[in-house]
Formats: sequence, structure tokens, C-alpha cells
Amino acid sequence: MTNDPIYLDNQATTPLAPEVFDVMVPWLRDNFGNPHSAHLPGRKAAAAVEVARDQVAGLLPKGGEVLFTGSATEAINLGFGVVHALKAAGRDKIIVLDSEHAAVRDTALSYEAYGFMVERHPIGPDGIVSLEHLSEAIDDRTALVAAMLVNNEIGVIQPVEAIAELAHQYDALMLCDVVQGYGRVAIPDNVDMAAISAHKIYGPKAIGALWVREGIGLPPLIHGGGQEQGIRSGTLSPALCAGFGKAAALCADRHNSDAAHIQALADKARSCFADWTINGSMDHRYPGNLNIRRDGVDVGRLMSDVRGVAFSAGSACASGSGRPSHVLAALGLETGQIKSSIRLGFGRYNSLEDVEMASQYINEAAEAQGI
Repeated sequence: MTNDPIYLDNQATTPLAPEVFDVMVPWLRDNFGNPHSAHLPGRKAAAAVEVARDQVAGLLPKGGEVLFTGSATEAINLGFGVVHALKAAGRDKIIVLDSEHAAVRDTALSYEAYGFMVERHPIGPDGIVSLEHLSEAIDDRTALVAAMLVNNEIGVIQPVEAIAELAHQYDALMLCDVVQGYGRVAIPDNVDMAAISAHKIYGPKAIGALWVREGIGLPPLIHGGGQEQGIRSGTLSPALCAGFGKAAALCADRHNSDAAHIQALADKARSCFADWTINGSMDHRYPGNLNIRRDGVDVGRLMSDVRGVAFSAGSACASGSGRPSHVLAALGLETGQIKSSIRLGFGRYNSLEDVEMASQYINEAAEAQGI
């Protein structure tokens, strides 16, 4: 028996896959060599890192390279560094969608201190950007366009391939946060950079990666020993790399079964929450993310009352800020609607019974509020 709550917050993080744990253990317990050392233990560790790099790359477009980082946030910061060289050529404009994760929004805004003009481009009430309006915003001053593949709060899928095409018409680069889509949703071949994270695909925390298209030069983000081609210095963890690689390989092997399972969970949840309204597009979304609202519900009280379910009122990365969701605000929702919204995230290890029981707890608590 366990008293742990039903876990429905898989956008925040996912459980470590047992197969991933098993792959990591030898590198934590027995094989302690530094992968940047020339001796046998070091070469053995380096080989494990490169195997993992290939596994991670297997779910990404061809014609690029994977640089390991400490997180997707670090990867995004690394990717933004490309704009420094472009500014010298008169490109001083950065465009990000207004619904981007804080890792993208805040990084972009930090470049205002370097003389860049940063535009937070609006999205529609369905959470999807208007390509027509975006095409009017991109011009020959644009250095970088950033758009998330699958939104972390509402699960909406952006037309990233078309966005990249618009950016390339003006020789601007396209950076894509694919954290929530990696291993689940096809990543367009024409993006220039893609940031990913292991702990969103049943891998370990504290490791991410940036995929960079061949020919794109990045300035170093971390100086030191020259690891990761001199762009991101620091000793890599073979355990974390191996875990990331195994998690990616599992996503590839289980893609069809995982997708069918998640869809079944999503269908069950929609029927169980028929009295709630879905935030964002009904059609262009990843089914494992269900962001819903029930007008009048006090979500703060709801989360306090429903101790048997782990769910979210928004992004875990901003949960302590006290600020209302900027993503839901970008949809045009009023403050009261934002405060009556919750996010449920379904994963590989959830069951239909989990969804049924969680919906019962949440609906009963909402009804107890007289809603």
C-alpha cells in the first residue's frame, strides 16, 4: 500500500523509467572514470557518452549535432548566444511568441540590455500564432525567431515548420523549445536549434541538450576546459548522459504504444471532465496535456483540498512566483478564468483508473465549493 498521490503532473517532470535507472547505476557505482581523461576508464566513459549522444540525436533532425547541457534552460540560453554575431550585420530584432516558457521569454528580454529589440508576438484565443501576422513582423532586421513546439501549459502545437520557413525567408534563425514534444511529436527538419530535457521523457534531471544545425556557430556559454567543442565547458556525467540516451531510445522503441496509451488516457479524462472548458485549441494539441477551467472554482483551495492527486495550476517553473499564467493571459482569458484553471499531465505510467479516481476527487472538491 502507498499513500502517494495519483501523479498527473507529467509536464513538470516524469518518473524515472526503470530501464533508465538500471543503465545509470553502473556509472554511479562502479565506472567512475572522467570521460575527458585519456586512460582506459576515461575512454570507457567517453564511449558511453557518445553512445548516448547518438541515441538522443536519433529523435532529432539529421544534419546537426547534440551538445549536452545541464538543462533545457541552459540549452536555450546557449542557443540565444548566436544573435551576438548577427547584430554586427544589422540584425537587432528578436521575436518570441507570447506564450513561450519563461526560459525563452526571460532570456530574450535579457538581450534588451545588449541593444536588441525584443517582440513578444501575440497568439490567438486558441493558443496558436497567426502565420499571416507573424510574417508581417519578421523582417531583414530579425536575427532570431523562437517558438515552442508543444506548449508546456496548454499543450497546443504550434506550426513550427511554417514559422521556420517564414524566418528563413529573411535569413533569420529559428530556435525551438521542443522539451514537451521531444519523443512524442515529430520535430520539423527545418529548425536551426532545438532545446530538449531528459527529465520530461522519463530520464534523469540535471541534463538537457541543444541540437544545432551544421554550419551555425555558437559562442561559448561556459568557459573552462573546452569540453563539448569548447562551447560548454565542464565535466560531463556519464551516468546522466547514459540515462538520457536510454530514455530517448525507449521513446523511440515505445512511440506507438506510448501514443496509444496517452490518447486513451486523454479520451477518458475529457469524458470525466465534461463540465470543464478546455483552454487552447481542441484539435492542434498534444493529448497528454489537458488544461481546463471551471468558472468560479478557487484553484488554490482546490489544490489544498485534493491531496490525493498531484496536478498543477500552471508551469512548475513559475509556481512560486504568485503571478497568473502569462500563457492563459495570452489566450485572452480574464483573471478569474485563469485562477479557475488547472493542468493535468498524463504519462506512460498512468492508468485509466488513475484518471477516473483523480477526476472523482477533483470534481467532488469543485462541487463542494458550490460550483
